[in-house]
Amino acid sequence: MAKFLARRAFTTCIVVILVSIISFSIVNVLPGDLAAAILGEEGGADSQRYEELRASLGLDQPLYIQYLNWLTDALRGDFGISMRTQEDIGPAIVSRAVPTIQLAIFAMALSILVSVPVGVISAVRQRTMVDTGGTLFAILGVATPGFWLGIMLMLVFAVWLRWLPPSGFVPFWENPVEALRLMIMPGIALASGLTGVLIRQVRASVIEVLGEEYIVAARSKGLTERVVLYKHAFRNAIFPVVTLIGLQVGQTFGGAATVEVVFSIPGLGRLAVDSIFFRDFTMIQAVMMFLALTVLLTSLLADIVYARLDPRVRYA
Repeated sequence: MAKFLARRAFTTCIVVILVSIISFSIVNVLPGDLAAAILGEEGGADSQRYEELRASLGLDQPLYIQYLNWLTDALRGDFGISMRTQEDIGPAIVSRAVPTIQLAIFAMALSILVSVPVGVISAVRQRTMVDTGGTLFAILGVATPGFWLGIMLMLVFAVWLRWLPPSGFVPFWENPVEALRLMIMPGIALASGLTGVLIRQVRASVIEVLGEEYIVAARSKGLTERVVLYKHAFRNAIFPVVTLIGLQVGQTFGGAATVEVVFSIPGLGRLAVDSIFFRDFTMIQAVMMFLALTVLLTSLLADIVYARLDPRVRYA
């Protein structure tokens, strides 16, 4: 187990370095630069001020020197100052990460609670109307854009029925009831795509496992179908689902951007969208790194859980 974790930690560090290089390069190949964005159109016309600001920001140095300076500061927790709000980027990202993490956890929990029973029932009753209904539900979830579903939910439950608040955010520890009420619509909108994917994966995994020889042997012993399903089949069928959930974290955080804009949630997704519109290069770069680290750490956690569930992985 220790060797497995060491290998995964090493590969995670390599990926983090590659992501940092890519994010730094993407921001630096965009039209314009940080000095021009700070000075604006009028200030940018003054070439002397422009060159002095570039020198003070270190933009006149070679690109690899700029990267090493940025990476050194980032490792110390200093990501610079936002061009748009003039606030420290590190604390700003931490404060904006709270709504996004709360929304992502709610959406993934909702997706798992729905997809696992639907996928299992569809597999057990395959080629029936129940299976057809579960498949249709999964396809609709994948095909429906999250932002459109969010708008429709807001129109029905907030405008017409007035059952739920239309937008906003409250931390769970401040007011759990209000936080859950505010998370229901954006959580459903964000979870729809992931739920459809998980239903199909759970169904396929359970069907495959139910055809194995040890399942036939368990049934021949006279065990009930419920015991065969939940004690023998489900544990092996859940392995691919755990891996898929880890891989879907990136999609969840990516989909949170549009959902947060629709429901006015002050999270990382909305921060990234606002930073792109205002060409806040330093903030964009830091948000990209934070999201990449989150996805990598979640993937590492999924691999650890997989290794705990399946002892064969520990010695691979």
